[in-house]
Amino acid sequence: MVKAFLQTLFLLSISIFKNLKGVFKGFSLQITFSELQYKINSLVKKSGLNRFSLLQKSVSTTKYTVCFLFSIFYFLFAPNLHSQNNETSKRPKIGLVLSGGGAKGFAHIGVLKVLEEAGVKIDYIGGTSMGAVVGGLYASGYSATQIDSIFYNTNFDELLQDYIPRSSKNFYEKKNNEVYAVVLPFHKFKLGIPIALSKGMYNYSLLTKLTHNVRHVRDFSKLPIPFLCIATDIEKGEEVILNGGYLAQAMLASSAFPSLFSPVEIDGKLLIDGGVINNYPVVELRKMGADIIIGVDVQDDLKDRKSLTDATRILVQITNLDMIKRMEENIKITDVYIKPDVSQFGVISFNQGKEIIKKGEEAALLNLSKINELSQIAKKTQPNNLKVQKDSLIIKSVTLNQIKNYTKSYIIGKLGFKIGKKISYDDLKTGINNINATQNFSRIIYTLEPYKDGDELKLSLTENPIKTYFKFGLHYDQLYKSALLVNLTRKKNLLKNDVLSLDAGLGDNIRYNFDYYVDNGFHWSFGIKSRYNQFNKNLSNDFSNGEILNQLGLNSINIDYADLTNQVYVQTIFIQKYLIGAGIEFKKLKINSENLSVINPVFENSSYASIFGYLKYDSYDNKLFPKKGWFFAGDIQSFVYSTDYTNQFNRFSIAKGEIGLVKTFFKKIAVKVDTEAGFALGEKSVNFLDFFLGGYGFNTINNFKHFYGYDFLSISGNSYIKSCFTFDYEFYKKNHVNFAANYANVEDNLFATGNWLSKPSYSGYAIGYALESIIGPIEVKYTWSPELSKGFTFVSIGFWF
Repeated sequence: MVKAFLQTLFLLSISIFKNLKGVFKGFSLQITFSELQYKINSLVKKSGLNRFSLLQKSVSTTKYTVCFLFSIFYFLFAPNLHSQNNETSKRPKIGLVLSGGGAKGFAHIGVLKVLEEAGVKIDYIGGTSMGAVVGGLYASGYSATQIDSIFYNTNFDELLQDYIPRSSKNFYEKKNNEVYAVVLPFHKFKLGIPIALSKGMYNYSLLTKLTHNVRHVRDFSKLPIPFLCIATDIEKGEEVILNGGYLAQAMLASSAFPSLFSPVEIDGKLLIDGGVINNYPVVELRKMGADIIIGVDVQDDLKDRKSLTDATRILVQITNLDMIKRMEENIKITDVYIKPDVSQFGVISFNQGKEIIKKGEEAALLNLSKINELSQIAKKTQPNNLKVQKDSLIIKSVTLNQIKNYTKSYIIGKLGFKIGKKISYDDLKTGINNINATQNFSRIIYTLEPYKDGDELKLSLTENPIKTYFKFGLHYDQLYKSALLVNLTRKKNLLKNDVLSLDAGLGDNIRYNFDYYVDNGFHWSFGIKSRYNQFNKNLSNDFSNGEILNQLGLNSINIDYADLTNQVYVQTIFIQKYLIGAGIEFKKLKINSENLSVINPVFENSSYASIFGYLKYDSYDNKLFPKKGWFFAGDIQSFVYSTDYTNQFNRFSIAKGEIGLVKTFFKKIAVKVDTEAGFALGEKSVNFLDFFLGGYGFNTINNFKHFYGYDFLSISGNSYIKSCFTFDYEFYKKNHVNFAANYANVEDNLFATGNWLSKPSYSGYAIGYALESIIGPIEVKYTWSPELSKGFTFVSIGFWF
């Protein structure tokens, strides 16, 4: 051991005296003792001795003896070594390596907190996947506490789903994309599966906003802390070092976990998560110039079959196979190796972020003595504290790559903001969401470039090669009964901006809905619709003001109801918010009862022609369980012709409107107030198109309206007014309990008599439970009315269609 110790001192003499300045002129040692300790630690590590027990103790107790011995060694063995004046003032550079691990990467934040508290200055950062995200934010200037706050306020459910706010969808998309549980692409006569659950646009917009202060930096060595991250070229299976470009895009590529996020294209390379090939870029950080490496490893060790219980764990195991083998060598060249105990967490355990951060702190504290040594060597420093500026932008130019089927004006129209005006990142995100919501583009990348005291938005869009989709849904309610929904959606059929959708409801009552729509944005759009609905139900309403029930002395009647409606319409966006449209309609209506022992069981078998117009606004954030927003719809329909099966038809019109408002209190309780009214204009005509109130959980057609406390379609009249108050409490994620009260006046010529201002003639209440499931909402409501002797329970499963 003594021989080895002397050999090490000999090596140290050469290394240390490279840092001496004028040692023989003034006999003064120009190196700090902390730096001397660091040099000893590094060389002893290479020699295989215990650096913290033997050498450090020897050096600390015999400092002057060692310096004297070094002088002798220098004089005897290294007379030609030159002093390096520039190096004497330099301290060792510290690099931080952050591995990938999905949600387990939250532990990096805990480690950063401890490093900041100890005053350790980080000179270089290298990361992969989640390590790239945390490292990139830290390199941008954020403190650990600020990053903690960012992650705490991020909705990771929305991030994983690539959530597109309902407000970003146009009225057609809101109506036609909210009824399907499964969507599968169909290409070249093959039914496929999506390339990933998410395009990553939610994540990209968030990272773009967070890196606002460095948005024009294209060399990552020029960031507040020099940075690099690792991605994988999926086509070549090669490692790609990202140390320049657009920071948000590099972070997104490094964290594009296979199957969860779509690949990211950078400089012609298709990139995915760097953890596939290099999840711990310690060698790359050494090459950047780091003398001391702090490594934080949140990777999984190999799991046994009992732990491989889901697809994400199996994918992580596959991507980790090679990295685990390489980690032994990586640990050897890591000076301070920190391994948080996050084995009980998964890569998508984002809801356990606080616990994971705590694990990072605990692991760092176990290495506190080494961390404190580094703070002395590197000179204590103050932690990052990025001054977050107001995230306003002035987009002075928009450039777009060449795309075949969509014009620049179409894209700018979807962005929804004016060039040259000040906007926020939320405005930019909304514009990108509007483009994403069309589903016309499989990849959307944008960067912000400096341009004339403002920014240039450079958009790179890849058209979606898939034109055809099959969609599926399930539904059950007590009016239409059970049904399987099969949908065919196809885009770019006859015109560039068109979409064709065909729904077929297969079950107890066959239904279909055909829709062909040409979306011209803010210009006039047009479409064709065809819809067929039918049901069979015992009702307390005979669609004839009770005349047949009175004649037969019955309380209810079994009704077969069938409606075929065809429309041709045009519509446009008015003042960027409201949908305004008009069209013509042809309707075939048949109502009969096969159970009646009368000569003619057919009540109605007429065709109608009408013209209509409408105005709509919808900012609800969710169709059935909104937490904010308001809604308005108003339309008028004039029936001008009928084949007049009953010989009662006179020309008449129906006007109706609805307005609703939702606000959320205490983050969990949503209060919704909804008021609607309708009335007939003209001479007394047929009753079959009156307003019918009652029931809940079914998709409404014609003038059917929900009303708690009464059975389906049990209240009728040619005019009505109704108000409903709903209190919804989301006591656990996607689990709701709610209470509702509704009141109405319904009768013929209600507004002419003035009775609409009187005390409500009908009232009802409901209490229920709802679960937002993968197949749609599952709802159970018990409803009652003080006017009736019994209540009704309504059950609805799946999206309404």
